[in-house]
Amino acid sequence: MAETLSFDEAKKLHTLKGASVAFGVFDGVHLGHKFLIECAAEAAVASDVSLVVLTFDKDPDELLRPLKVKKLLSNEERLDAIAACGVDAIVVLPFTQSLAKMNPHDFMEYAFGKNTPSLLHVGYDFTFGYKAEGTLKDLEDWGRSKRMEVLGHQLKSRDQIPISATRIRRLLQAGKVSAAANLLGYPYSITGKVIRGRGDGAEFGFRTANINIDDEYKCIADGVYGGYVDVDGKTYKAAVSVGVSPMFVSTATSNCEAHLIDFEGDIYGKNITIRFETYLRPMMRFSNTEYLVKMVNDNIAWINDNL
Repeated sequence: MAETLSFDEAKKLHTLKGASVAFGVFDGVHLGHKFLIECAAEAAVASDVSLVVLTFDKDPDELLRPLKVKKLLSNEERLDAIAACGVDAIVVLPFTQSLAKMNPHDFMEYAFGKNTPSLLHVGYDFTFGYKAEGTLKDLEDWGRSKRMEVLGHQLKSRDQIPISATRIRRLLQAGKVSAAANLLGYPYSITGKVIRGRGDGAEFGFRTANINIDDEYKCIADGVYGGYVDVDGKTYKAAVSVGVSPMFVSTATSNCEAHLIDFEGDIYGKNITIRFETYLRPMMRFSNTEYLVKMVNDNIAWINDNL
Protein backbone atom coordinates (compact mmCIF):
# COMPACT_ATOMS: atom_id res chain seq x y z
CA MET A 1 0.00 0.00 0.00
CA ALA A 2 1.26 3.46 -0.89
CA GLU A 3 2.64 5.68 1.83
CA THR A 4 0.59 8.85 2.32
CA LEU A 5 2.66 11.84 3.38
CA SER A 6 1.89 15.41 4.31
CA PHE A 7 3.63 17.99 2.15
CA ASP A 8 5.95 18.94 5.03
CA GLU A 9 6.90 15.29 5.59
CA ALA A 10 7.55 14.85 1.88
CA LYS A 11 9.83 17.90 1.83
CA LYS A 12 11.96 16.47 4.64
CA LEU A 13 12.13 13.08 2.94
CA HIS A 14 12.68 14.56 -0.57
CA THR A 15 9.84 12.34 -1.81
CA LEU A 16 9.16 14.38 -4.96
CA LYS A 17 12.81 14.84 -5.90
CA GLY A 18 13.68 12.94 -9.07
CA ALA A 19 10.34 11.10 -9.10
CA SER A 20 7.76 10.61 -11.82
CA VAL A 21 4.86 12.63 -10.41
CA ALA A 22 1.20 12.73 -11.43
CA PHE A 23 -0.37 15.97 -10.20
CA GLY A 24 -4.08 16.78 -9.87
CA VAL A 25 -7.15 16.83 -7.67
CA PHE A 26 -8.35 13.39 -8.88
CA ASP A 27 -11.98 13.69 -7.70
CA GLY A 28 -13.57 10.32 -8.42
CA VAL A 29 -10.26 8.70 -9.45
CA HIS A 30 -12.04 7.87 -12.70
CA LEU A 31 -10.65 6.17 -15.81
CA GLY A 32 -9.18 9.45 -17.05
CA HIS A 33 -7.27 9.90 -13.78
CA LYS A 34 -6.11 6.28 -13.84
CA PHE A 35 -4.81 6.79 -17.38
CA LEU A 36 -2.74 9.78 -16.19
CA ILE A 37 -1.34 7.75 -13.28
CA GLU A 38 -0.57 4.88 -15.67
CA CYS A 39 1.38 7.28 -17.89
CA ALA A 40 3.38 8.39 -14.86
CA ALA A 41 3.92 4.74 -13.88
CA GLU A 42 5.26 3.80 -17.32
CA ALA A 43 7.66 6.75 -17.20
CA ALA A 44 8.75 5.78 -13.68
CA VAL A 45 9.63 2.27 -14.84
CA ALA A 46 11.43 3.53 -17.95
CA SER A 47 13.50 6.01 -15.91
CA ASP A 48 13.90 3.72 -12.88
CA VAL A 49 12.48 6.31 -10.46
CA SER A 50 9.66 6.26 -7.91
CA LEU A 51 6.01 6.85 -8.81
CA VAL A 52 4.36 9.59 -6.75
CA VAL A 53 0.95 11.27 -6.86
CA LEU A 54 0.76 14.88 -5.70
CA THR A 55 -2.73 16.03 -4.77
CA PHE A 56 -4.50 18.45 -2.45
CA ASP A 57 -5.98 17.67 0.94
CA LYS A 58 -9.33 18.94 -0.33
CA ASP A 59 -11.00 19.86 -3.58
CA PRO A 60 -10.09 23.54 -4.20
CA ASP A 61 -13.79 24.23 -4.72
CA GLU A 62 -14.39 23.38 -1.05
CA LEU A 63 -12.51 26.57 -0.24
CA LEU A 64 -13.17 28.72 -3.30
CA ARG A 65 -16.81 27.82 -4.09
CA PRO A 66 -18.16 26.00 -1.02
CA LEU A 67 -21.82 26.48 -1.93
CA LYS A 68 -21.37 24.94 -5.37
CA VAL A 69 -18.98 22.09 -4.70
CA LYS A 70 -20.12 18.58 -5.66
CA LYS A 71 -17.75 15.73 -4.87
CA LEU A 72 -17.74 12.20 -6.24
CA LEU A 73 -15.63 10.92 -3.33
CA SER A 74 -14.80 12.11 0.16
CA ASN A 75 -11.19 13.21 0.65
CA GLU A 76 -10.42 10.00 2.53
CA GLU A 77 -12.04 7.85 -0.17
CA ARG A 78 -10.12 9.73 -2.85
CA LEU A 79 -6.76 9.06 -1.19
CA ASP A 80 -7.65 5.39 -0.69
CA ALA A 81 -8.58 5.08 -4.37
CA ILE A 82 -5.28 6.68 -5.44
CA ALA A 83 -3.36 4.32 -3.16
CA ALA A 84 -5.09 1.38 -4.84
CA CYS A 85 -3.53 2.44 -8.16
CA GLY A 86 -0.19 0.98 -7.10
CA VAL A 87 1.75 4.20 -6.56
CA ASP A 88 4.81 4.35 -4.31
CA ALA A 89 3.68 7.42 -2.38
CA ILE A 90 0.96 10.05 -2.17
CA VAL A 91 1.92 13.58 -1.18
CA VAL A 92 -0.92 15.70 0.20
CA LEU A 93 -0.59 19.46 -0.26
CA PRO A 94 -2.87 21.56 1.99
CA PHE A 95 -5.05 23.85 -0.14
CA THR A 96 -5.25 27.08 1.86
CA GLN A 97 -6.19 30.69 1.18
CA SER A 98 -2.50 31.62 1.01
CA LEU A 99 -1.82 28.85 -1.50
CA ALA A 100 -4.84 29.90 -3.58
CA LYS A 101 -3.45 33.45 -3.76
CA MET A 102 0.03 32.45 -4.95
CA ASN A 103 0.94 33.52 -8.47
CA PRO A 104 1.96 30.66 -10.78
CA HIS A 105 5.71 31.23 -10.40
CA ASP A 106 5.57 31.32 -6.60
CA PHE A 107 3.41 28.22 -6.59
CA MET A 108 5.90 26.28 -8.72
CA GLU A 109 8.79 27.38 -6.51
CA TYR A 110 6.84 26.42 -3.38
CA ALA A 111 5.69 23.02 -4.67
CA PHE A 112 8.78 21.88 -6.57
CA GLY A 113 11.63 24.35 -6.05
CA LYS A 114 13.73 22.38 -3.58
CA ASN A 115 12.48 18.89 -4.42
CA THR A 116 12.08 18.95 -8.18
CA PRO A 117 10.61 15.86 -9.87
CA SER A 118 12.35 14.50 -12.94
CA LEU A 119 8.96 14.11 -14.67
CA LEU A 120 5.67 15.89 -13.97
CA HIS A 121 2.45 14.54 -15.50
CA VAL A 122 -0.70 16.67 -15.75
CA GLY A 123 -3.77 16.92 -17.96
CA TYR A 124 -3.29 19.01 -21.12
CA ASP A 125 -5.73 21.65 -19.79
CA PHE A 126 -4.23 21.80 -16.29
CA THR A 127 -4.28 25.25 -14.64
CA PHE A 128 -2.92 26.42 -11.31
CA GLY A 129 -2.02 29.46 -9.22
CA TYR A 130 -4.05 32.57 -8.44
CA LYS A 131 -7.29 32.64 -10.44
CA ALA A 132 -5.99 29.57 -12.34
CA GLU A 133 -3.66 31.85 -14.34
CA GLY A 134 -0.90 29.23 -14.62
CA THR A 135 -0.90 27.06 -17.74
CA LEU A 136 0.85 23.99 -19.08
CA LYS A 137 3.30 26.28 -20.91
CA ASP A 138 4.20 27.99 -17.64
CA LEU A 139 4.96 24.59 -16.13
CA GLU A 140 7.01 23.58 -19.18
CA ASP A 141 9.04 26.79 -19.17
CA TRP A 142 9.75 26.62 -15.44
CA GLY A 143 10.49 22.91 -15.61
CA ARG A 144 12.97 23.38 -18.42
CA SER A 145 15.07 25.63 -16.21
CA LYS A 146 15.04 22.99 -13.46
CA ARG A 147 15.59 19.94 -15.70
CA MET A 148 12.07 18.76 -14.96
CA GLU A 149 10.24 17.34 -17.97
CA VAL A 150 6.58 18.32 -17.99
CA LEU A 151 4.17 16.07 -19.89
CA GLY A 152 0.66 17.34 -20.61
CA HIS A 153 -1.49 14.34 -21.47
CA GLN A 154 -4.63 14.24 -23.55
CA LEU A 155 -6.99 12.50 -21.16
CA LYS A 156 -8.61 9.18 -22.00
CA SER A 157 -11.83 9.60 -23.97
CA ARG A 158 -15.14 7.82 -24.38
CA ASP A 159 -17.28 8.56 -27.43
CA GLN A 160 -14.55 10.99 -28.54
CA ILE A 161 -15.13 13.17 -25.44
CA PRO A 162 -12.49 13.35 -22.68
CA ILE A 163 -13.42 11.64 -19.42
CA SER A 164 -13.71 14.23 -16.66
CA ALA A 165 -15.29 14.59 -13.23
CA THR A 166 -17.51 17.35 -14.63
CA ARG A 167 -18.81 15.07 -17.36
CA ILE A 168 -19.51 12.33 -14.81
CA ARG A 169 -21.37 14.69 -12.49
CA ARG A 170 -23.58 15.83 -15.38
CA LEU A 171 -24.49 12.24 -16.15
CA LEU A 172 -25.33 11.56 -12.51
CA GLN A 173 -27.42 14.72 -12.34
CA ALA A 174 -29.42 13.30 -15.24
CA GLY A 175 -29.84 9.94 -13.49
CA LYS A 176 -27.58 8.19 -16.03
CA VAL A 177 -25.79 6.00 -13.50
CA SER A 178 -24.81 3.28 -15.99
CA ALA A 179 -23.15 5.80 -18.31
CA ALA A 180 -21.39 7.39 -15.33
CA ALA A 181 -20.08 3.98 -14.22
CA ASN A 182 -18.58 3.46 -17.69
CA LEU A 183 -16.46 6.58 -17.14
CA LEU A 184 -15.70 6.03 -13.48
CA GLY A 185 -14.68 2.41 -13.99
CA TYR A 186 -16.94 1.39 -11.10
CA PRO A 187 -20.56 1.99 -9.99
CA TYR A 188 -21.21 5.37 -8.37
CA SER A 189 -21.74 4.92 -4.64
CA ILE A 190 -22.64 6.81 -1.47
CA THR A 191 -21.69 5.86 2.08
CA GLY A 192 -23.60 7.01 5.15
CA LYS A 193 -24.78 6.13 8.64
CA VAL A 194 -28.23 4.59 9.00
CA ILE A 195 -30.63 6.81 10.93
CA ARG A 196 -34.21 6.32 12.07
CA GLY A 197 -36.76 7.21 9.42
CA ARG A 198 -40.50 7.86 9.38
CA GLY A 199 -41.36 4.20 9.99
CA ASP A 200 -43.77 4.07 7.04
CA GLY A 201 -41.75 1.39 5.24
CA ALA A 202 -42.29 -1.21 7.93
CA GLU A 203 -46.00 -0.35 7.99
CA PHE A 204 -46.21 -0.79 4.19
CA GLY A 205 -44.26 -4.07 4.25
CA PHE A 206 -40.81 -2.90 3.06
CA ARG A 207 -38.49 -1.59 5.75
CA THR A 208 -35.84 0.87 4.61
CA ALA A 209 -32.37 1.88 5.73
CA ASN A 210 -32.29 5.68 5.80
CA ILE A 211 -29.26 7.95 5.37
CA ASN A 212 -28.73 11.65 4.78
CA ILE A 213 -26.58 12.69 1.83
CA ASP A 214 -24.82 16.00 2.46
CA ASP A 215 -25.28 18.56 -0.30
CA GLU A 216 -21.60 18.46 -1.33
CA TYR A 217 -21.88 14.72 -2.06
CA LYS A 218 -25.33 14.74 -3.65
CA CYS A 219 -24.27 14.43 -7.28
CA ILE A 220 -27.07 12.06 -8.23
CA ALA A 221 -30.55 13.04 -9.43
CA ASP A 222 -33.63 12.44 -7.31
CA GLY A 223 -35.41 9.25 -8.29
CA VAL A 224 -35.67 5.52 -7.71
CA TYR A 225 -32.74 3.25 -8.54
CA GLY A 226 -31.77 -0.39 -8.46
CA GLY A 227 -28.45 -1.24 -6.89
CA TYR A 228 -26.59 -2.97 -4.11
CA VAL A 229 -25.97 -2.19 -0.45
CA ASP A 230 -22.86 -3.30 1.42
CA VAL A 231 -23.29 -3.71 5.18
CA ASP A 232 -21.36 -5.77 7.73
CA GLY A 233 -19.27 -7.36 4.99
CA LYS A 234 -22.28 -8.62 3.05
CA THR A 235 -23.99 -7.36 -0.11
CA TYR A 236 -27.73 -7.15 -0.78
CA LYS A 237 -29.76 -6.16 -3.80
CA ALA A 238 -31.66 -2.97 -3.03
CA ALA A 239 -34.32 -0.56 -4.22
CA VAL A 240 -33.05 2.93 -3.49
CA SER A 241 -34.99 6.19 -3.35
CA VAL A 242 -33.00 9.43 -3.56
CA GLY A 243 -34.76 12.65 -2.61
CA VAL A 244 -37.98 13.14 -0.67
CA SER A 245 -41.29 11.83 -1.96
CA PRO A 246 -43.91 14.58 -2.37
CA MET A 247 -46.18 12.48 -0.13
CA PHE A 248 -43.78 12.72 2.84
CA VAL A 249 -42.23 16.18 2.58
CA SER A 250 -43.54 17.27 5.98
CA THR A 251 -42.31 14.17 7.83
CA ALA A 252 -39.08 13.25 6.02
CA THR A 253 -35.98 12.68 8.17
CA SER A 254 -33.58 11.63 5.38
CA ASN A 255 -33.02 12.11 1.65
CA CYS A 256 -32.00 8.56 0.75
CA GLU A 257 -33.82 5.32 1.59
CA ALA A 258 -32.78 1.80 0.64
CA HIS A 259 -34.85 -1.37 0.90
CA LEU A 260 -32.43 -4.29 1.22
CA ILE A 261 -33.93 -7.37 -0.42
CA ASP A 262 -33.91 -10.53 1.72
CA PHE A 263 -32.34 -8.71 4.67
CA GLU A 264 -33.35 -9.13 8.28
CA GLY A 265 -31.75 -7.29 11.15
CA ASP A 266 -31.11 -3.99 12.89
CA ILE A 267 -28.48 -1.73 11.32
CA TYR A 268 -29.29 1.60 12.96
CA GLY A 269 -26.08 3.54 13.53
CA LYS A 270 -24.06 1.44 11.11
CA ASN A 271 -22.38 2.69 7.94
CA ILE A 272 -23.66 1.31 4.67
CA THR A 273 -22.47 1.83 1.11
CA ILE A 274 -25.08 2.12 -1.63
CA ARG A 275 -23.93 1.30 -5.18
CA PHE A 276 -26.19 2.57 -7.95
CA GLU A 277 -26.62 0.26 -10.96
CA THR A 278 -29.71 1.41 -12.86
CA TYR A 279 -32.27 4.21 -12.91
CA LEU A 280 -35.89 3.07 -12.62
CA ARG A 281 -38.15 6.12 -12.39
CA PRO A 282 -38.47 9.71 -11.11
CA MET A 283 -39.96 10.60 -7.74
CA MET A 284 -43.74 10.58 -8.03
CA ARG A 285 -46.79 11.86 -6.20
CA PHE A 286 -49.25 9.01 -5.68
CA SER A 287 -52.99 9.48 -5.32
CA ASN A 288 -53.13 6.93 -2.48
CA THR A 289 -50.88 4.69 -0.43
CA GLU A 290 -52.20 1.54 -2.12
CA TYR A 291 -50.81 2.71 -5.46
CA LEU A 292 -47.54 3.69 -3.77
CA VAL A 293 -47.16 0.25 -2.19
CA LYS A 294 -47.89 -1.49 -5.52
CA MET A 295 -45.35 0.63 -7.38
CA VAL A 296 -42.63 0.03 -4.77
CA ASN A 297 -43.30 -3.71 -4.73
CA ASP A 298 -43.11 -3.77 -8.54
CA ASN A 299 -39.76 -1.95 -8.36
CA ILE A 300 -38.46 -4.45 -5.79
CA ALA A 301 -39.59 -7.42 -7.89
CA TRP A 302 -37.90 -6.01 -11.01
CA ILE A 303 -34.63 -5.45 -9.14
CA ASN A 304 -34.74 -8.94 -7.64
CA ASP A 305 -35.24 -10.49 -11.08
CA ASN A 306 -32.87 -8.31 -13.13
CA LEU A 307 -29.86 -7.40 -10.99
